[in-house]
Amino acid sequence: MGQIEQMLEFNKEFVRNKEYLHHQTSKYPDKKIAIVTCMDTRLLTLLPAALGIKNGDVKMIKNAGAVITNPFDSTVRSLLVAVYELGVNEVMVIGHTGCGVQGMDAEEMLHLMRERGVDDEHISLMRHCGIDLDTWLHGFDDTESAMLETVDLIRNHPLMPKDVNVAGYIMDSVTGELNSIHSAE
Repeated sequence: MGQIEQMLEFNKEFVRNKEYLHHQTSKYPDKKIAIVTCMDTRLLTLLPAALGIKNGDVKMIKNAGAVITNPFDSTVRSLLVAVYELGVNEVMVIGHTGCGVQGMDAEEMLHLMRERGVDDEHISLMRHCGIDLDTWLHGFDDTESAMLETVDLIRNHPLMPKDVNVAGYIMDSVTGELNSIHSAE
């Protein structure tokens, strides 16, 4: 039995035993906070535990590296929904130590795509359509700088209200310690 099938079996038991009752909450975050963070597996339970948050407290938006790649990506859209529809008034951008996106190489990623059967014609088509794959697939060199850029993009986004507090942090992937980051301004 594959991993997905095992999870689906667990899900049937979860529902049958009404374990969902312990997790019920509304769609509105109790703390009025949205967190943009990395999809890293180490943060799955560490981040909520280290911040003392529980189901219903915050809106959690995860992606590779906790970075926003352009001002109109799905992370920004999710933040705008959180602010305008769900009452969020604070945003935390939380990167972490040892992030796999740090130092990620676009050429290596394209090489791996080719190895997995992606045709060069499809890669060329992306480039022909104006997608800068070298930038889009490139990671970041420095976690703090990447988090500051993301904070700046959110804070200064033309559709984000100015009364939303946006702050950046780096979490230790082992201890959960959170450190604030600030621009040199």
